[in-house]
Amino acid sequence: MKRFVVLVLDSFGIGEMDDVKDVRPQDIGANTYRSVLRDNPNLKIPNLERLGIANAAKMEIGNVKFSKDAVYGRANLMHFWCDTFYGHHELMGTYPKKPKTEPFSEAIDEVEKVLKNHGYSVERFGSPREVLIVNNCATIGDNLEADLGQVYNITGALDFISYENLLEIGKIVRGVVKVPRVITFGGKNVTIEDLKNAYECRDGLFGGINAPKSGVYRNGYQVQHMGYGIDSEVQLPKILEGVAKTVFIGKVADIVENPKGKSIFCVDSAKVMELLIEEIKSNENAFICANIQETDLAGHQEDPFKYGEKLEVVDRNLKKVIDLLDEDDILIITADHGNDPDIGHSNHTREKVPILIYKKGLNGIDIGERGSLSDIGQSVAEYFERHLPDNGESFLKKL
Repeated sequence: MKRFVVLVLDSFGIGEMDDVKDVRPQDIGANTYRSVLRDNPNLKIPNLERLGIANAAKMEIGNVKFSKDAVYGRANLMHFWCDTFYGHHELMGTYPKKPKTEPFSEAIDEVEKVLKNHGYSVERFGSPREVLIVNNCATIGDNLEADLGQVYNITGALDFISYENLLEIGKIVRGVVKVPRVITFGGKNVTIEDLKNAYECRDGLFGGINAPKSGVYRNGYQVQHMGYGIDSEVQLPKILEGVAKTVFIGKVADIVENPKGKSIFCVDSAKVMELLIEEIKSNENAFICANIQETDLAGHQEDPFKYGEKLEVVDRNLKKVIDLLDEDDILIITADHGNDPDIGHSNHTREKVPILIYKKGLNGIDIGERGSLSDIGQSVAEYFERHLPDNGESFLKKL
């Protein structure tokens, strides 16, 4: 058997990056690990403790002590800011390219022109910052849930446009804008009036549709994230074709292309762990990556208690995962950024992330501080005797 498993605890950062004071001063002092554990002094995560979460964070808190048997390290974020989409693409081997941050109002003229050139009916709506309405069934505007200016949303009423046709609009927009992400999504049982009624303007600059308020998440929700400068040809799913099966579970299935593999979208943490266990059991030669999204959602809600509950759900299932792995298998637990619930804002925080490693019979190794999440991806590639051409330095030989 030859299985490499990566479990991403979405947003479980372990302390601010060294560049925070210059690039993201609102995150000075951020440490998601410290905040969650201090607010939950009786938190029980014995498996994460044994794997070295305190070692990686360089901090014992409450029940969570250093582990003498841990194989661990930590990674810096190479991508700009602190983003789930770019964090996962960095992990998969992408060298992050710097995108542009601007409100949709700066790009609206060019987007409107190119859509009209493609034959779409386009009108403007909203004040003081306009959004576009396309074919009276979709809107284009700022994403109001992520850091403002970094994401544009294409939001569709899927009873009036197919998701495939909505994606065509998304691809056209992606082709002319330089913000980090364009997200194309929609749901059923909503109308263009529902989307209009969910219009909001933030800070007088960012006009968009409040997605939860619009109702698109409730029924028949479909989504695809399209990033700036992302080339799937240099990432793990492509590099591992013909060598190992690639299985994605949770939010990673939403945001990384995996055309020849298996992708399972799921949010509930217990279900993600259940699916992970099932996939380990049913695959003898595979790269399996699962994302625990509910930790990140708790961070956005600034709720350290819910965050702790989700960590305990994961930890209770970790022993089952470990018991399935043999001498050839490797498990890595990491994160994609931070989301400190006590920092004073509800956005992601730019933090270093843990690298916790399990391999049967291996203990007491510190792999040090890595420069990029791509080092994990490069280690996966080397494990399957392949190489990622774009980014990353493998640490497999340290194991």
